[in-house]
Order: sequence, then structure tokens, then C-alpha cells
Amino acid sequence: MAFPKVDFEVGADGVAVITMGNPPVNALAIPIIMGLKDRFDEAARRNDVKAIVLTGKGGRFSGGFDISVMKKVHDTGDSSHLPDVSVELVVNAIEDSKKPVVAAVEGLALGGGLELAMGCHARIAAPRTQLGLPELTLGIIPGFGGTQRLPRLIGLSKAVEMMLTSKPIMSEEGRKLGLIDSIVSSEELLKVSRLWALEIGERHKPWVRSLHRTDKIGFLSEARQVLGTARQQIKKTAPHLPQQQACIDVIEHGIVHGGYSGVLKEAELFKKLVVSDTSKGLINVFFAQRAITKVPGVTDIGLRPRNVKKAAVIGGGLMGSGIATALLLGNIRVLLKEINSEFLMKGIKTIEANVNDLVRRRKLTKQKADAALSLLKGVLDYTEFKDVDLVIEAVIENVSLKQTIFSDLEKICPPHCILASNTSTIDLNLVGNKTSSQDRIAGAHFFSPAHIMPLLEIIRTDKTSPQVILDLITVGKIIKKAPVVVGNCTGFAVNKTFFPYSQGANLLVNLGVDLYRIDRLICNFGFPIGPFQLMDLAGYGVAVATSKVFADAFSDRIFKSPMLDLLIKSGRNGKNNGKGCYIYEKGSKPKPDPSIQPIIEESRRLCNIMPNGKPISVTDKEIVEMILFPVVNEACRVLEDGVVIRSSDLDIASVLGMSFPSYRGGIVFWADLVGANHVYTSLKKWTQLYGNFYKPSRYLEERALNGIPLSAPASSTPKSVARL
Repeated sequence: MAFPKVDFEVGADGVAVITMGNPPVNALAIPIIMGLKDRFDEAARRNDVKAIVLTGKGGRFSGGFDISVMKKVHDTGDSSHLPDVSVELVVNAIEDSKKPVVAAVEGLALGGGLELAMGCHARIAAPRTQLGLPELTLGIIPGFGGTQRLPRLIGLSKAVEMMLTSKPIMSEEGRKLGLIDSIVSSEELLKVSRLWALEIGERHKPWVRSLHRTDKIGFLSEARQVLGTARQQIKKTAPHLPQQQACIDVIEHGIVHGGYSGVLKEAELFKKLVVSDTSKGLINVFFAQRAITKVPGVTDIGLRPRNVKKAAVIGGGLMGSGIATALLLGNIRVLLKEINSEFLMKGIKTIEANVNDLVRRRKLTKQKADAALSLLKGVLDYTEFKDVDLVIEAVIENVSLKQTIFSDLEKICPPHCILASNTSTIDLNLVGNKTSSQDRIAGAHFFSPAHIMPLLEIIRTDKTSPQVILDLITVGKIIKKAPVVVGNCTGFAVNKTFFPYSQGANLLVNLGVDLYRIDRLICNFGFPIGPFQLMDLAGYGVAVATSKVFADAFSDRIFKSPMLDLLIKSGRNGKNNGKGCYIYEKGSKPKPDPSIQPIIEESRRLCNIMPNGKPISVTDKEIVEMILFPVVNEACRVLEDGVVIRSSDLDIASVLGMSFPSYRGGIVFWADLVGANHVYTSLKKWTQLYGNFYKPSRYLEERALNGIPLSAPASSTPKSVARL
């Protein structure tokens, strides 16, 4: 493994080339930052050095500051781990250097990498180089002067857009905007950069200190107008994200008080934001997403993934067509099987509509869409299954039907073929118990709509082979999903954890809390929609089917509300027929429907759980907690049973599968921020008032009473439902 280091070489032309080396993206780890300071000091001292070129090894400039340093700050609570880069290195050593410094940029210059380049006196780039400041996605702001230099180099509006959206641009656009001085081929990059640096020294090219520029900022009144518009937009779209407002504040400070003052203000706010809950949450999600593909006993035993070139999807309904779409977009040939021509044509049309919708929304080019659809073939029998590498069954949740399908597949498909089910609730041992191929049976549980939702739950039984799991992880990556390996149990990881979510909301309604208040508060917490709008969106058939499964599996802790049955009896089916808890009309946002009030009243009468027949009095905070703490409680059972490998897997699954707000770090991480003891004592209190739905789990009780974080690994081997 290569150690981070900074190389220094002085050529016969008197140009010192300083090269950052920290594969794969030359992240600015502490040794790199210290090395840069030393090398720039050396270049300043040496009389044989006339000019300096800063570059990166391996065809990449730098992917930015090493995020693990911020994780270390979070884990230790010690912000002294953060080095002074902005003033000591970028301003003093690079920008105010008495010798010209040119950045030779290739591949990518992101975050701190771009900030280093902007501190240089010129930037020469290779074609198709990515340039961007994505720091806001981690709950922080650029901390090495980016908020000050980017507006001065490319203009205020575009700089604000780049920082707030965190979207990179290519070097070609950077050249037009003034961020890049010249674009040359990779082969010529160092040669041209050396000459450019020498020409700056000879005053044949401009010696530009970008922090001192004001020509692209415009008048103060114009700047304040641009920033005011951005602030209003942030209030609407990102009210929970303090880094967005902080970014605008720091930009404005620099415009009013000067670039150097702006750099100092930026460094001060950067350090505050690093230790904010938002940054802690987003950085937890960042590392959680990177940990999911590390599966003990699968990815660490020397296995190599097999190629999946041809797949089959059985069932062309909403889920099946979505799964087929995802596979096609991953350049995998797909057979779509249905039971008759009518269903098959409907499935194919849905796939075509899915792909064409991506073209319409400019997520896909027409050429790529046509190429994807050319890989699809519809079939009515198993004749062409003889050479498939993967089959995903996506039929209705019927055990005997699935058993028949898997029994047929075993006889027809080649011995290496993976046999996967998209079941969201049924035990996979049941699905495969009429076959002798249980080592190649696994779950591939997509979330609807399958071609858009990023999570893929890969479910393994205690018989599934490591090779099958590795192959499914690889397919997940190819089709741009986040594959989380979980154990085999009712609801698996995500649905098991979140089954109390809608039930908790229903319990509150039957205790007299306004339904629309609940949805509004859950949205304020950070979910895109509330539990009742979610129920409308999924359709009531889904809610009926899943509630029956969970009622059978977890009868000791469910809440059964009559409201869903009453809604169905009144002819409502959510968004599917335009009437649910909300009214759905084409072209307009869902509107609360006052006419459901009699249904709610009838549900309350039948339930009869309001104390003394009167609605309970609860705060907004209590409503959110009464819905989400039971979810945390179930997450504790998932952890105790070893359904997931690590708590962060459940965090990322909750974010990607249930749209739990990413800036809160995931369900377990958030619970630890709130405090296990507060969750436990609240649930205990509500159990006494409202029953066993709220009864704390053993795992939660032990952790709370012993002061152990919920996310801490189990000290002893947990009883495991699967080989995880």
C-alpha cells in the first residue's frame, strides 16, 4: 500500500514540480498537507528555484480534504485534528509566494483540491477534468478559501450555484468562466505548466492573486441582490441545512470586508460546522455508504465476481418492470416473462415509459435509451432461460406460487444461475424449500420505483453461498444501486425496522391527534412526505398486505387501526384513484380532504383509546418522537438479531430505502444523538399510558441503562437469524 507523500523535483529550467501522491484520488490527508507546507517552504528558500508547478500523481490532481480527519474530530470531540490549511498554506505559502505557482490540473480537482488550485497564480488543465466544491453535501463549507476565490474567478452567480448544488463542472466550462487559464493535452500538461510559470516570473503572463480580484464581483448592491435571492431559495429548499446559509454569509462577509477577512471568517465557520450535528450525520452517511460492500465471509475470502450478462425478470408489474428497467440501464440483457400476451405488452410498455421518462427529464440520452431498450425481449415461457446468469422473481406475494416458480427454474436454468426473489416479506427458506439449490437462492429486494430508488437489499439465508452474494453485490453496483446485505427474517432490515412507522401514526390519530398535523411535522423533521401521504402513494392494497404479514409475525407489539378498512369501504385507494387522505388532481399538489373527518371519527369510536374520550394533548416534538421512537426500538431488535452486519448498514438503508433525512445520519445514528436513555424512558412512559406497542426492547433497555451507544458493536456474538 502506497503511503501519502509529496514529491519535489527541480528541473534544469529552474521549475520545482511539487507532486501530491495519495492514491486513488490524492486526498489531502494530514501527511500531504504537512508535506506541501514543507515543499513550498523549500521552494521559497532555494535560489535555484525560479517557479513552481503543483500537480497530482496518477492522472488526478486531488479529490479534496481527507474526510476521515473530520470523522476523527467527531469520534474524539477534538477539533485540533484540523490543520490550518487556508492561511498557512494557501494564502501564505502559495498565493503570497514570491515565486509564481501554476496548478497543473488533470482528472479531478474537487473540494480542497480545487481550493489549492485557486490559490495558485494560474491553472492549466487537461480536457474533461472535473472541477467542483462539494463540501456542502457533508454539512460544511469550503474551508481553504473556496468561498472567497471562486466568486472572484468566475463571478458571483455561477460560484453560488456551484457551491449550493455541489455539482462539478468540466474544465472546458471552467475555461469559458475564467477558472482555467488554458486547456492542453495530458501529455503536454506539465511542459506547458512549467513554461507558463516561467513566463509569469518574466512578466510575460499575468501574476494573478485571485483573492485580491474584484472585477467579477460587481457592485455591492448587485452582489447583495444575488445573495438575497439565494437566501430566499435556501429557506424554501434547505431549511434544515445550516451550511447553506453559512456559505452565503461568508461570501457576503468577504465582499463587504475584503477577501482576506473573508478567508478568516470562512475558517472560523468551517470549524464550527465540522462539529455540528448536520455534519456528523452527513459524514456518517458518507462512510456508511462506503462500508456496505465490505461483507465478512464474502468480500474478504478471495472470491472473484462472475459476469452477469443476461438476466430474466419474472412478472412485468410495477416492480418487475422497474427491476427490468434498472438492469437494462446497467447494460444487462433482459428477458421479461409474463403469463399472457396482454400482461407482457403492458410490462414492456411500462419499461419503455420508464426509459423515455428519463430521456424527458434529461437523465439519459436518446441514444443510450435506444441501446438499453434493444437489450429487452419479452417471453411467455422458460425456453430461453437456458443461458441466463440471474433470474429475479417479482410476482405477487404468494408462497405456493413462488415455490412453483423456483422449482421450475431449478430444472431449466444453468447450474451457475442465481435464483433471486424480490419478495419484501416472505421467508426465503419457504420460497426455496421445494428445491435442492438453496445455496443459489437469495433475495434481491428493490424499493419502488425500482429503477429510481437507490437501495437494494440483498437477503441471504444460512444456505446462500458467498459467491451468490458477491455476484449480487456486483450487479447492484453495475445498476447503480447501494447493495446492503441483510439476514433472512420477516420484513428483512428496512421493512422490519419501519413497520411501526405507519402504525405509530395511526395510533396517534386514534388518540385524537390531527392527521395532517402528523404529516406536516414528519415533513418538517426532514422526510419528503408524511406517513399518511406515503400510504396514499403506495396504494391501500400494499398497506393491507404488509400489515397482515407483520400482525402475524409480531402480534405482541402491533397496533391495528380500523381506519384503513374504513377508507377502503368509502371507495378510496389513495393516489391510485385520486382519493385518499388527500385529494389528487392532475397538475396540482395533493390537498387535504376535509371529507375524511367522519371516517377518522368512526375509527376513533371503534378504537376507543382516547383517555376519557378526549384527544390527548401533545407537543410537536412528542408527536415526532411517538412515531419514530418505536422505529428506533425495532431497529434495536434488528441489531440484536444480527439482521445487519453493522449499525451503519441500517443507517444507510433507512436513508436510501425510507428517505430518512440524510443530514440526521440514519435511524440508529440519530437515536444515539437523541440519546438511548431518552428513547428508553419515553417508550417506557408511553407503554404505561398506551400499551405494548411502545414496550422497549431488551437491547434498548440494556444499552440505555449501561450508557452504551445503540450503534456500538455487540460485545458478545448476537443470536443471528442468518450467517452475517
